[in-house]
Amino acid sequence: MSNVEGSGRPTQHEGAAQQDTSLTRRGVLGIFGAAGAGALVSTFTGPPGVGPVSLVSEAAPEVSVQRGSGWVGAALSRIDGPLKVRGMARFAAEFALDDMVYAALVFSTIAKGRIATLDTGAAEAAPGFVLVMTHRNAPRMQPMVPFGPNEKAAGNDNLPIMQDDRVRWNGQPIAVVLAETQEQADHAASLIRVTYEAEPATTSFAQAKANGTESAVYFHHEIGDAEAELAAAAVSVDATYRTQYQNHNAIEPHAVTVAWHGDELVVHDASQSVVHNAWSLAHILGIEERQVHVTSPYVGGAFGGKFMGSHQVLAAAAARLAGRPVRLTLSREGVYQMVGGRAFTEQRMAIGARRDGRFDAIIHTGTATHTRDSPHPEAFPFVSLSAYATGSLKTDLQWAFLDQVANAAMRAPGEAVGSFALESAVDEVAVALGMDPIELRIRNEPKTDPLNGAEFSSRNVVKAWRDGAERFGWAKRNPIPGAVRKGEWLVGMGCGTASHIYNRENGGAARLTLTSDGTVTVDIATHDAGMGTETAQTQIIAENLALHPDQVEFRLADSAMPGLVAGRGSSQTTTVAGTVVEAKKMLVAELLTLIRADSPLAGLTAQQVGPRNAGLAKLDDPTRHETYTAILTRAKRDKVTVEASPDEPTEMNERSMHSYGAMFCEVRVNAVTGETRVSRMLGSMDCGRVINPKTAASQFRGGMIMAMGLALTEHTHYDERTGRIMNPSLAEYHIPVHLDVPEIDVIWTGIPDPHAPMGARGIGELSVTGTAAAIANAIYNATGKRIRELPITLDKLM
Repeated sequence: MSNVEGSGRPTQHEGAAQQDTSLTRRGVLGIFGAAGAGALVSTFTGPPGVGPVSLVSEAAPEVSVQRGSGWVGAALSRIDGPLKVRGMARFAAEFALDDMVYAALVFSTIAKGRIATLDTGAAEAAPGFVLVMTHRNAPRMQPMVPFGPNEKAAGNDNLPIMQDDRVRWNGQPIAVVLAETQEQADHAASLIRVTYEAEPATTSFAQAKANGTESAVYFHHEIGDAEAELAAAAVSVDATYRTQYQNHNAIEPHAVTVAWHGDELVVHDASQSVVHNAWSLAHILGIEERQVHVTSPYVGGAFGGKFMGSHQVLAAAAARLAGRPVRLTLSREGVYQMVGGRAFTEQRMAIGARRDGRFDAIIHTGTATHTRDSPHPEAFPFVSLSAYATGSLKTDLQWAFLDQVANAAMRAPGEAVGSFALESAVDEVAVALGMDPIELRIRNEPKTDPLNGAEFSSRNVVKAWRDGAERFGWAKRNPIPGAVRKGEWLVGMGCGTASHIYNRENGGAARLTLTSDGTVTVDIATHDAGMGTETAQTQIIAENLALHPDQVEFRLADSAMPGLVAGRGSSQTTTVAGTVVEAKKMLVAELLTLIRADSPLAGLTAQQVGPRNAGLAKLDDPTRHETYTAILTRAKRDKVTVEASPDEPTEMNERSMHSYGAMFCEVRVNAVTGETRVSRMLGSMDCGRVINPKTAASQFRGGMIMAMGLALTEHTHYDERTGRIMNPSLAEYHIPVHLDVPEIDVIWTGIPDPHAPMGARGIGELSVTGTAAAIANAIYNATGKRIRELPITLDKLM
């Protein structure tokens, strides 16, 4: 990666090859030819009856003055696509620095205890050996700071990193070996011999529960007497649902390339939290935050797993000891042992209903595994707080503590597994009532938030259900389980509601620089972990400033840039959009100070003008217009720069804000073998204004595929005797592959949220929720077997 302009700090080690980034910036949209924005918009009209998704409600705040410019809502291909398909997008493990060495890790093989002996002699004699770092010679460092009270903290635990002889989980790194090549480092690491003094450890869920659980009090809510209402209900379901451990499997394993320049540390990371990581590394290493520079322009998937981890710390510490740059890339096994994923859950889900289907009681309680040092609860009851109108409500989460790697945030943490229980139970109630499951959901649609009575900002999930049912052909579904058969295959349909809370984070800040050639550069320390951030934000900037995207350069993922925007909680689009809107206001005000008396805009205020046709114009008289280039040229200015932060995200306190979806699935289950094939899926989304239909559809489909893994294949197997992960590779841990994935159709309401920046809400995690339940409910419709434990494997269907 070339140096980031304006950062004033190096982003690569001296001698590293420069990277051509021209294709990711100005001019890349030339691949669309002369058709322009209008043609792009006209090719995508959204679902029937919605009209072009580029249209925006007049009630939506801070939309472009130039209505119909069409960049927001246009199906642009990803700006970084040409670089990636040409192999020119450099990821964290692809920086080749002068005099660089390679790292390999040695992992503990017990769950709890201490290191008794550690023999590194054979490793030190191996070819290419450079250094071995253990607790004996590692620099003295502070423990990591987990997510929590400090706004810049982003750690996954608060444990000391290679500071003592203690072993806290099976798979903890206990040695770092550096060598001249990766193969030599791996070989030398294999020669290290360790013995342990093991201590009793809690490595099974049953044992953890027997030890006593602890209440996560902020997930305990009671409205009315839900237990009494359940007991008195005309129809009720009261069942236990279980989900298993799952691991992160981004296409790019975690990696980092680090180099020290005197007392300054440069880190090329695979991260969704560059500013947080810079602060965290400074805190751990005992240096100033300004001495750490973290960049992460390309990330091959994150999904909540690529925040601050111990591998960045180990690489930085080892590089300091060796006096040479270090590349540390985790193997797939290393990711499993160090990063963590979804926790095990055992959920009680109970619903009491009247004969007409209206809910009198919802109870969602249970236990999830946890470690005492993790900031990531698997908060499965959260989905039940605002889903349905009910006369009474009870939620509770208990933690059962294990000696294992801390669970991490994993795409829609809590909500993905919680929605499986909730939406399966709703289906069971529908069966008991003999009612269509879609009509049951619509009948229990709340008018205000069930937990606190807050007004919904925008909730059009009923429309999503109606549109989706028509598109999917739900009317053809046979409600009798096992009634549809094609040869050996039993065919069924199922559905489930998707839901994810809206987030706009504090900490958004952007630097916007407009130059006299009419182009604009926006710098913000946000991230693109695969969702198309650069492309979507380029569209938002172009629309807000009435420019062509060719005239916009959006730069991101560098800790030297303004802003504190972690890629989490489906929050980046709204957080950055709010910042861009504020920067636009400041830019307009600044430009007006440069207006000369002979300008068409002379005498006008910021309330009277707005961006139009690559310049400013009077709102009610667009003939009074002057281009940005003309304004700056008249003022003899090469550029103007503003730096802005948006207002506090008070909309989340004033209203109940969520994205929603209606998820549909058709499955085929082999009556002989129990093999399950998902044959069709549809997601009908209510997520506000869609910024880019192409990248949004990709996000929706990716989430649904991930939910297929949750429902059918993914399971991290722990040896309950030792705490060892038994399937830490993609050969043994099964994720959906091309052959497993069917046609996936996606539509959306396209109705902007009037209380969100650009009318948009988050979408990245939405489609992971509801989908696993839709699959399980379809399997019930196909077979008559109600499976309440994920993954739904062959043995459960035989």
